[in-house]
Amino acid sequence: MAERSVLVRRIRIFLAVVIAGLVVSGITAFPLREEVALGRGILRSIGLDTLAPEFVGWVDRVGEGLDATAVAFPFIAYGTDWLAFAHLLIALAFIGPWRDPMRNVFIIQWGLVACAGIVPLALIAGALRGLPLGWQAIDVSFVVVAALPLALALMATRRLEALPTASAASPAAAR
Repeated sequence: MAERSVLVRRIRIFLAVVIAGLVVSGITAFPLREEVALGRGILRSIGLDTLAPEFVGWVDRVGEGLDATAVAFPFIAYGTDWLAFAHLLIALAFIGPWRDPMRNVFIIQWGLVACAGIVPLALIAGALRGLPLGWQAIDVSFVVVAALPLALALMATRRLEALPTASAASPAAAR
């Protein structure tokens, strides 16, 4: 019984990492203009504009694009509102395996498939949209951030499934 509770605890920790990442990603997709403006100021205040001018130049370009779009076409930001909402809903999907990992293992597997889809999306759409390769690499890095705890949760769930059930292990079941 102790091994079962240890595995469930591990699964919940792994899923908590994924859920937290999705919630943070979702919440931070709402105030993009404000975040980029803050980031631009921070990058300049720490002198990164002299150390990595191409990086800061890209962040400036993103900020200028967000500002110009907000003035001319404010409704475009509605798309990122839906992106934020989707992240929050995806986070909620992982409550199922949090509560009952064996019954909802398919959600963990689905999450791993979604992670695999990030790579071609970031590389193909990023190239089509003119994103620098380094920025695409940052997006692809989210695969590791989410797929690693999901893979660990899946392995722990498989170990949990392999354990004998409580009724089969009890002396009363043998009678």
